[in-house]
Order: sequence, then C-alpha cells, then structure tokens
Amino acid sequence: MTAPRAPHSTPLSHLIATAAFVGHLRPAPGTWGSLAALPLAWAIHTLSGFGGLVVATAVVFAAGWWATARETRGAADHDPSEIVVDEVVGQWIALFTISYGAQFAGVDILKLYPGWIAAFLLFRLFDITKWGPIGWADRRGDALGVMLDDVIAGVFAALVTAALAAIAHGVLI
Repeated sequence: MTAPRAPHSTPLSHLIATAAFVGHLRPAPGTWGSLAALPLAWAIHTLSGFGGLVVATAVVFAAGWWATARETRGAADHDPSEIVVDEVVGQWIALFTISYGAQFAGVDILKLYPGWIAAFLLFRLFDITKWGPIGWADRRGDALGVMLDDVIAGVFAALVTAALAAIAHGVLI
C-alpha cells in the first residue's frame, strides 16, 4: 500500500523520491533505502567500475533533488520519511572508498566486505545523529538540504571507512 502523494507529486517524482517505493517500507525507511542502495552499488561497480558509480551518484543526486522538490512543494514536512533517494546517494558516496579500492587493487568488490559493513554502519550513524554540517544541511528546510545532509554523511562515512581500511592494512599504524 502506498501513502497518498503530495499535491505536486507525479508518478515519476514519487518513484524516484521513494527509490522505487522502498521508502514505504516500515520501520526505518531510511535504513531500508540505504540497504537497497547496496546491491545497486555492486551492480554499477561491476558493470562500470568506480567511475560509473560516481556518474550514477551524480545523476541520481540531480534526479533526487528534482523529485524531492516536486514531492515536498507546498507540504508542511520538508523531509517526509518515505523520501529515501537521499539515502541511496549518501550510501553510494560512503561506498566510494570501497569501489575505488577494489578497482585500484584489481579485486572483486565483494572481497572488501568489511568495508561494506563499515560504510553502511557509519553512514547510518552519521545520517541519524546529524552531527555538525550534516545537521546544518538538514535544517535548511528545502529539497537541497534533504539531499545534502546525506551527501555530507556519505562523505564522512567514506573518510572514516578509508581511515579504518588504512589501519587494517597497516598504513596508519
């Protein structure tokens, strides 16, 4: 069952904003959105490598910004829980370290599974707690803020994941 759409919503904007209706899963739709991003990231990386993941992230960011603006125009809630395209983008950014590392080392991206786990957990931590600039972006109260808080959370998660990988591989010890 899908929830009623906003007055300016279109079937396409709703499909994009909810990441193909994943945002209607309960409880914790943001976590479901992040989980849905994982197999998509694997498929994109497998088909087109790190560069493909970066391009896909940029395209989905742009589409998500448009869809979020359309879905929230005139609504009291600027960030309804069913909008999870921002989680997809943020989770993909959190996985950039893993995608780049796998391509650089010439290994199957799934062999870096500890990084997948770290990137997922760290992204959810930063997205939920909204520390520092993540909270600033969230408080913007507009569609760009909805997207940016997850972009920033994804960058933080990617950086910490990279630091953990460096420690695990003896680079920072």
